Amino acid sequence: MKKVIAVVLLASMLASPLTAIAEDEATVDPVATFSILGYDPESGLLGGAVQSRVFSVGNGVLWGEAGVGIVATQAIVDVSYGPQALALLRENVPPEDIVRIIWERDPDPGYLEYDWPKAGRQFAVMNARGDVAVFTGPEASDWAGHEKSEFVSAQGNILAGPEVVESMIAAFEATEGHWSMRLLAALEAGQAAGGDTRGMQSAAMLIVKEDGGIWLNNDVVLRLQVDDHEQPIAELRRLVEKAHDYFEWPDD
Repeated sequence: MKKVIAVVLLASMLASPLTAIAEDEATVDPVATFSILGYDPESGLLGGAVQSRVFSVGNGVLWGEAGVGIVATQAIVDVSYGPQALALLRENVPPEDIVRIIWERDPDPGYLEYDWPKAGRQFAVMNARGDVAVFTGPEASDWAGHEKSEFVSAQGNILAGPEVVESMIAAFEATEGHWSMRLLAALEAGQAAGGDTRGMQSAAMLIVKEDGGIWLNNDVVLRLQVDDHEQPIAELRRLVEKAHDYFEWPDD
């Protein structure tokens, strides 16, 4: 079964209200967050995880389809980048080309009556072989950037600095065990390195594999959201550990 799974991940303000920054001026908060995408060539699992200082970050940031790929769209976000990228991945377009195609054809329409510049977009695209490409726009809120390694990418904006994404990659590669634990370790390391400078509020995780989920014809191995919590990553860990016990996943 090839079923598109949209998870409200990374920092998307689609579920958040407008924020007044002065009596005569209002804007929407930037979609700030840090996220990780990864592929396991041994098991075939594709997954992503995200944390942000917004309500319900899992509301549009992560998109995944088993056997196709996984996408994260954030910063000055256009949620349509997710399904657009999956559609191109189904046609076997390389991730590097997908990033270019989607950004170039973005009409830059703004959002409501506010500027919502495409130059502030940030998104990552990974195919079912683990090839990945990332775009961080020049107007993404500082600090914004990304880091890549084999089968993994980490990206974020409004972060404490590059050490956030660097620490995420290092933790991901150093951690053993189920894919969920590696993604979780990356979030924990990113937060320990400073994370989102505005703080924490929500987190989410998505893992897909063809027929890898519980019950019949289910490609969703794991889909978790922590929408509003003082310690969202710790709460996400509690849920991941509960899933390990429930599904009897091995620790190594």
